[in-house]
Amino acid sequence: MQPVLTVAEMQAVDARAQASVSLDVLVGRAGTAVAVAALGLLGGAYGRRIVVVAGKGNNGADGRVAASLLRQRGARVEVVDVSVAPPGLGAADLVIDAAFGTGFRGEYRSPTVASGTPVLAVDIPSGIDGDSGVASGSPLPATSTVTFAALKPGLVQADGPAFAGRVTVADIGLPVEGARVGAMTDDDIDDLLPARGREAHKWNSAVMVVAGSPGMTGAAGMCAMAAYRAGAGMVRLGIPGADVGRTPASEAVSVTLPRAGWADAALSQAERCQVVVVGPGLGRDGSTAADLRLLVARSPVPVVVDADGLYALGEMEAPLSSVSTVVLTPHDGEYRRLAGRAPGSDRIAAARHLAEASGAVALVKGTTTAVAEPGGRVVLGLAGTPALATAGTGDVLSGVIGAFIARGVSPLEAAGLAAHVHGRAAANGAVEGLVAGDLPLLVSGILSQARSAIRSRAHGPAGGSPIRHG
Repeated sequence: MQPVLTVAEMQAVDARAQASVSLDVLVGRAGTAVAVAALGLLGGAYGRRIVVVAGKGNNGADGRVAASLLRQRGARVEVVDVSVAPPGLGAADLVIDAAFGTGFRGEYRSPTVASGTPVLAVDIPSGIDGDSGVASGSPLPATSTVTFAALKPGLVQADGPAFAGRVTVADIGLPVEGARVGAMTDDDIDDLLPARGREAHKWNSAVMVVAGSPGMTGAAGMCAMAAYRAGAGMVRLGIPGADVGRTPASEAVSVTLPRAGWADAALSQAERCQVVVVGPGLGRDGSTAADLRLLVARSPVPVVVDADGLYALGEMEAPLSSVSTVVLTPHDGEYRRLAGRAPGSDRIAAARHLAEASGAVALVKGTTTAVAEPGGRVVLGLAGTPALATAGTGDVLSGVIGAFIARGVSPLEAAGLAAHVHGRAAANGAVEGLVAGDLPLLVSGILSQARSAIRSRAHGPAGGSPIRHG
């Protein structure tokens, strides 16, 4: 998992490092990383015109070191102090934005650059809040960003990704400690998801799905199939009020649940399972809320609540009563109903707020998906894509989360890993016309590819995200 350090955490890392390494050495390393990134963008330096916009802080110092190194490679480099920068920078082969770093507060209006000019940002595009990712003023959109030691929250949420471009994490010898946020990568599939043991049997990773309603069984079927394709050995599927002969044709074992008062029957069916997934297509019948809360309160295994299950919970006026971990998976509208307010652009803060209010693991969906537990630890899925903005994809995600929990992954990490795999699967699907029913098989493909690649030691940087280590 890639560490993601807040501004305060990064400042603490810097302070600890300077007890044994001078600031000049750290600036030298950072400036070298910037110069290397610039050479990568340009394909060489000789004769190229490079403009460095430099501030007075460490970011400016990093940019000036890079300027010196690039001059040694034959580049024509102009360093412009941000305090006297002209409105426009004129023609250049590359602009390096070293004006302000993650600690900047206020409004930054960048000089304009000629259309098509690549821009390299140092640590974070100037004017982007290092924690929230919110842009102030008119930051300069970067082609690439080279950041140091670890990702920053502002690079992966809100306006950050659009302004940062491709992000490279450069190792400058800082020990990364104290991160409360981590981002999933393909490597985590093998690191976190146990392979089936030699003597494994289907009940070792069994999932109970309570979903759907009479005449509305599609969501239930997709959720159950997603759980199977994500590695569940057994899926029991109960559709309250539906005849077992009318449940979707699949490998799932259909069980009978009454239309009202289904919680007790579902609990008895779940006794041999490792997790319960509840909510997709469940409907909003008046009795659903009482059954849902009873299931959550008494389930001896973790419960993943999605879709109509979230509606049944209503606003989180107090933490849920439960004996096992509960995972909530709202999109923005469901979040508003649960939390009494919109999640906003700071997904990390939104997930933490809902986790604290509900006493549950909270997954807040989005291109950047944030998952938090009540203690404040957060896991991010950065592989989201607009291709997932189609009906039923959330039902698939809940099934994948359930399967990962059933396979032994902790609920927090299972939800974060599922968000990553879900996004990676969508990116491997049809460019146009992807539907939710395509995703379960694509999920299986991503899991298989990652396992095979890691075991062969032939894999490169983690896929599915514009972020890599350098």
